[in-house]
Amino acid sequence: MIKYIAYCRKSTDEKDKQVLSIEAQIAELKEFAKRENLTVTEFITESKTAKVPGREQFAEVLKKIEKGMANAILSWHPDRLARNSIDGGKVIYLLDTGKLLDLKFPSFWFESTPQGKFMLSIAFGQSKYYVDNLSENVKRGNRQKLRNGVWPSKAPYGYTNNPKTRGIDVDEEKLKVVKKSFQLFADGNISFTGISQFMFKYGIKREREKPVKVGQVKNMLSNRFYLGILKYAGEYYQGSHKTFISKKLFDEVQKQVEKIERPRQKGHNFAFAGLATCGECGAAITAEQHIKKYKNGTGQTFIYYRCTKKLKPCNQKYISESDTEEQVKKIVRDCGLHESWEPYFEKWISEAEQKDKLTAEVEEKQIGGQIQESEIKLNRLLDGYLDQVIEPEIYKQKKNELFDEKLKLEEKKSQIQKNGTVWLEPMREFVNCALQAQKIARAKNNC
Repeated sequence: MIKYIAYCRKSTDEKDKQVLSIEAQIAELKEFAKRENLTVTEFITESKTAKVPGREQFAEVLKKIEKGMANAILSWHPDRLARNSIDGGKVIYLLDTGKLLDLKFPSFWFESTPQGKFMLSIAFGQSKYYVDNLSENVKRGNRQKLRNGVWPSKAPYGYTNNPKTRGIDVDEEKLKVVKKSFQLFADGNISFTGISQFMFKYGIKREREKPVKVGQVKNMLSNRFYLGILKYAGEYYQGSHKTFISKKLFDEVQKQVEKIERPRQKGHNFAFAGLATCGECGAAITAEQHIKKYKNGTGQTFIYYRCTKKLKPCNQKYISESDTEEQVKKIVRDCGLHESWEPYFEKWISEAEQKDKLTAEVEEKQIGGQIQESEIKLNRLLDGYLDQVIEPEIYKQKKNELFDEKLKLEEKKSQIQKNGTVWLEPMREFVNCALQAQKIARAKNNC
């Protein structure tokens, strides 16, 4: 007597796709078994892809066949049994050994003959070809999307996938939350967990109404997608989506990320620590805090500065914080610029600024030429890759190097367009500080 195990499978693990697929298969197989007078011992269902081996319920079906608990399989189509060569080979091998006597499919003819096995192997091969071809078509479509500057996957926080255009649009509501998250983190007074809680409070959460994981928050804060740069499968692409995070804000956030990942050991915040070196031996000056306890339970804190004496023998002794302050004030007074010098420096800076405007155009043009040269190199590199002259790994590495170089040039060009050369503002700030140095030195309680 031939005893059938009915096997039904969905084509994906995701619960929201093909929800009725297994139920429809069961109904069809029951009707088919009744019409063909087949004895079905049990129905085994599974919601898992057949692209790769490792389906637990399918393995259970084969195990029961090998043990003789059943000797035939009933399924909707051969592609329900296998979409990979290993699982398909196992089914055909069981037919060859006689442990599997029959296969029945409402939508496919089969009989256990050489011709039937040949047709079955073709069906399994077609199923595998469908999966492989679908995968290649998806990859090809993703590559074209990336060339057009469109992110081919789920949109990052603050953006949404547009099903009509198949592009990435800004989510006007969540944009505000993401931008505020970047600003809060750049201020340095909040952790990854704090950002996750802030986002959860204002509606950005993961599945099952849970806060975003700390790792996802870190990835968001470090994602160059927010600057218009796409990184996919190890390659960089220029994005075409609208951005709402400035380069300056993004860089400030990266400093905070690095600071959290490499935390410094907590210690005292001494006013002059790391500011000066010893006048005798040149070694660094360090600070110590001592607390004197009194019998009445109160105490008094004293701070002293001393030479570390790490370079060579030194005769300098420790001094109090107040004495250190006086020495620093004297140095600041000696470094200060007299107020009468201010007009001369202002005139010199203004003339330099006018000259800088004239040279900025020349620099901008030169950088524009370098950007064009980078683009030509990228096109040549792509041609070499398509002609199979360049290996894929070398192509990816060189492309990323040229892409980074191009981004730096574009950033430099943007900076010149906005501020001119970078030395003028620091110079003006230095002059202003030097002009106020004597006033600062005369002030009391600066520590």
